[in-house]
Amino acid sequence: MNSFSLAGIPALIGDDAFHVVVESPRDAVVKLKYEPQWNAMSVSRPLPLGVRYPYDWGFIPSTKAADGDPLDAMLLWDVASYPGVVLQCRAVAVLQVEQNVVNHDSSRRIRNDRIMALPLSSRREQSLAMLGDLAPRLRDELEQFACAAVALEGKDVKVVGWGDAAAALAMVRASARSLP
Repeated sequence: MNSFSLAGIPALIGDDAFHVVVESPRDAVVKLKYEPQWNAMSVSRPLPLGVRYPYDWGFIPSTKAADGDPLDAMLLWDVASYPGVVLQCRAVAVLQVEQNVVNHDSSRRIRNDRIMALPLSSRREQSLAMLGDLAPRLRDELEQFACAAVALEGKDVKVVGWGDAAAALAMVRASARSLP
């Protein structure tokens, strides 16, 4: 059996770039989740009616966030890719989020931030370099999506704020773990 796993791809590429594995592509109405033991995507859950992923959604491999999963990432480009696609990206910002610990003590809250990234192969969005380049309306919509996507899941998501590209990259670096 092949021991390759998308989760084992190195997180970092040089000093300022990292890999992102797409789980749910732009316009998906289900949350897909990578299952390392099968090396395949599975359906995690449908999104609430009327909610779609506004951009490709995935994870940064070889990282571990506060919730125990790899860091979440949203790719701010105008195309849709496919589940399992691996892209080289750079940080743009981080949407800082906290939520209840699901299936545990609901009074305990953890961070579950979302890295906003731009694929290095994007063409039309190259001027998108930092948090200030994201229009206030777009930031508001991304915040609303973060809450709507988990509505009815018992997570009680609250947006804490935004961090800049340096904060996002620092988070990726801090959560990157060495491969076995």
